[in-house]
Amino acid sequence: MLGTKAKVGRKQLLLFTSTILCSLALGRGAVQTSEPVVQVAENKPAKLSCSYSGFSSPRVEWKFAHGDITSLVCYNNKITASYEDRVTFSDSGITFHSVTRKDTGMYTCMVSDEGGNTYGEVTVQLIVLVPPSKPTINVPASATIGTRAVLTCSETDGSPPSEYFWFKDGVLMPTEPKSNRAFSNSSYSLNHKTGELIFDPVSASDAGDYTCEAQNGYGSPMKSDTVHMDAAELNVGGIVAAVLVTLILLGVLIFGIWFAYNRGYFDRAKKGTSSKKVIYSQPTARRDGEFRQTSSFLV
Repeated sequence: MLGTKAKVGRKQLLLFTSTILCSLALGRGAVQTSEPVVQVAENKPAKLSCSYSGFSSPRVEWKFAHGDITSLVCYNNKITASYEDRVTFSDSGITFHSVTRKDTGMYTCMVSDEGGNTYGEVTVQLIVLVPPSKPTINVPASATIGTRAVLTCSETDGSPPSEYFWFKDGVLMPTEPKSNRAFSNSSYSLNHKTGELIFDPVSASDAGDYTCEAQNGYGSPMKSDTVHMDAAELNVGGIVAAVLVTLILLGVLIFGIWFAYNRGYFDRAKKGTSSKKVIYSQPTARRDGEFRQTSSFLV
């Protein structure tokens, strides 16, 4: 038994030694982590490990990336100003005193020699666990049979992101409607990642009470409010009646304009707006002692 353990120990030592030698020959140091994925609840401490060998004067940096956000957590073995109040550096990694949901992302430990001749890196994923909040749903009050209807469900707090499940009249809706007799007459697609429930087309059997549930494997699943959706027939008679009424009103308007034009109402309106004119004639020369009308006014 002891002999077997000794052989295993020698093999591990040889493997470790050969790894270091190969790394040095290629100009790369050995950098590794004991836990590539770290999951921890929000407001709890988290340790991201990074061990290395093959560096004479190791210079350690930690980089954080999440979507379009990139920041430097540690530079030249020192925590940067934006993290120094809640992160501690050590030769074995970095430790968050208390994590928030914004800390979720990828952390890269980069190690190099001061001369830059040897380099290595390793990535650690940090997932800050946050239970889902109550989801919000958007359900039309009435959908027309034969048309397309989209129902949405979402919540923004869950980490990792929540998956969404729909219930109709209290019954869990299967991903494939034809797999359950209760939904065999319905045609819909259900996306558990985005929370979209699409009826294409809507049928009479799709009328009912709809509820959405969000769950991400941490904490309790959360359900939305229940919203009722009706499935109504297309009101062809109402559409035809509305079109006829519109045409009748348009015809009456056109007839009224034609009648007023033929009766001369437009011409009278123009004449009534003309203003009175005053004509003034210059006075003619007159002899002394002679008086006669020298100007005239015509109204």
